[in-house]
Amino acid sequence: MSIQLITFDLDDTLWDVTPVMQDAEAALRNWLALHAPRLGAVPVEHLWSIRTGLLLAEPMLKHRLSELRRRILLHALADAGYPHSEAQVLAEAGFQVFLAARHQVELFAEVHPTLEALANRFQLGVITNGNADVRRLGLADYFQFALCAEELGVGKPDPKPFTEALKRAGIAAEHAVHIGDHPSDDIAGAQAAGLRAIWFNPQGKAWETDNHPDGQIRSLAELPSLLHSWS
Repeated sequence: MSIQLITFDLDDTLWDVTPVMQDAEAALRNWLALHAPRLGAVPVEHLWSIRTGLLLAEPMLKHRLSELRRRILLHALADAGYPHSEAQVLAEAGFQVFLAARHQVELFAEVHPTLEALANRFQLGVITNGNADVRRLGLADYFQFALCAEELGVGKPDPKPFTEALKRAGIAAEHAVHIGDHPSDDIAGAQAAGLRAIWFNPQGKAWETDNHPDGQIRSLAELPSLLHSWS
């Protein structure tokens, strides 16, 4: 079957997310040190304790990363003695600092040329469990839609994000392929929804489960030729 729709994961597929998140966390800590001094050097263990409690009370927050981070900040600020109204203002301002830094990504060199080449031949979409926004990254023109777990209320590997992508594109599953780095969320999730799945594996890791990907690439530059070989 010919491919008509290609969906992409974002974090660790279009850029390396680890340094981005480290820088965003540092930017938030520096901002809080200036604007919320009562918080002090809050131990990471305390923040994780707040996170664990929030997720126990409301498990679906795991798919709403922005809301989860806002609430963690709010609880930490309240625990530090800030009145609720002030804690709310500080939590939102701090989150926006984090979010701005979270979008300071360094795209892999192949991203723009690959997307430009593919956008002329296929419908392209985004399916992400994270809270990066392609509009803030200057990538929106390549994609017909972007689906995130925050808005859907559920994330990969649940089939809903993939079936919603098919619905948005008006494409049957056998005409779609998903590209991502995560064996479960991206590969197993896409295949369970009936899509083909290509594993983005820049480090050349060994595949460790029984359900093999339909294809594998170490660079996004390899994607157009792989798709061409399928047709």
